Amino acid sequence: MKLKNINIEEQMKHYNVPGISITLLENGQISGTENYGLLEVDCDRKVNENSIFSSCSISKFLTGMIAIKLIEEGLLDLDEDINTRLVSWKVPENEFTKNRSVTLRNLLSHQSGIKDPEGSFSELNSKIGVPSMVDILEGKTPYCKAPIKVQCEPESEFHYSDAGFCVVQQLIEDVTEKPFYQVVNELIFKPLRMKNSHLNTTTMLEMDKKEFSCGHNKNGELVDGKYPIYPYQAASGLWTTSLDLARLVLELLDALKGESKIGISERLAKEMITPQKGKSWTGLGVFLEGSERELEITSLGWGVGFQCMMVAFSHIEKGAVIMTNAELGVHQMEGIIGDIYKSLMA
Repeated sequence: MKLKNINIEEQMKHYNVPGISITLLENGQISGTENYGLLEVDCDRKVNENSIFSSCSISKFLTGMIAIKLIEEGLLDLDEDINTRLVSWKVPENEFTKNRSVTLRNLLSHQSGIKDPEGSFSELNSKIGVPSMVDILEGKTPYCKAPIKVQCEPESEFHYSDAGFCVVQQLIEDVTEKPFYQVVNELIFKPLRMKNSHLNTTTMLEMDKKEFSCGHNKNGELVDGKYPIYPYQAASGLWTTSLDLARLVLELLDALKGESKIGISERLAKEMITPQKGKSWTGLGVFLEGSERELEITSLGWGVGFQCMMVAFSHIEKGAVIMTNAELGVHQMEGIIGDIYKSLMA
């Protein structure tokens, strides 16, 4: 994929975007990284290939990958009742779970029947401290004031859900008996050399942020606190570079050819990009458009101060990761990310 007929600096001015990092994949390899602008408005910290952005909900793609890896290891199962392996917390049984239990497949494809309570899953308030996942799921924190429960029969409806991925995080911590960030460090970040990727909420609060981008609003102004962190690692907690994220995309493309570096089988990699339960647009931790040789795999991130996108075409082994440090208030396709995407597709 190549950028064509677009003046990125001009578009950045038009949309009030201080900084952008783009990594492209071509012929099943990373072909290059392009970086523009600043990590923080009105400062001299320039975006480079080591610049770390909040990936927001692209974290769900990472979670899909670690879940698939743990299925390979026999620690998880796509289609069993997840309460079988949950220890610290269980999905409450109710009238909606009588005929059909919640499964990992349901959760990763947003079809578990779990809906996010209104006004939930905001960024971390460091004065309150980092909440435990069990407290979040039980509705005991300001981040999610209602207990998480199934609100329609699993597989009957699609509801995009951060809460569902919080359940996946708790499941992974229970079966591995390790913190989620540690499991990802050991099984994904280290073997894929994703050295600039971070999930540990507590550590990030204390880290030197010189390589971290600040978040900005649609007017190009700094957001409160500069670095909005989400304490739900599996749903939206990943801070990373476009280059590191491209390494993860490449791992998926490699796994689809039977050449995974971390031990994901071709069969399970293909399951990840297969439409789930009759919904053509959702795979396991990723979204889909088209089919066969035209299949487009995407993941979008949109949170306080940041917007980003990853896109991959498995049959032609091409892809792109686009990360910005501005929240435009419109869908990615209607802003600078959409303009860059259209340039790549031209």
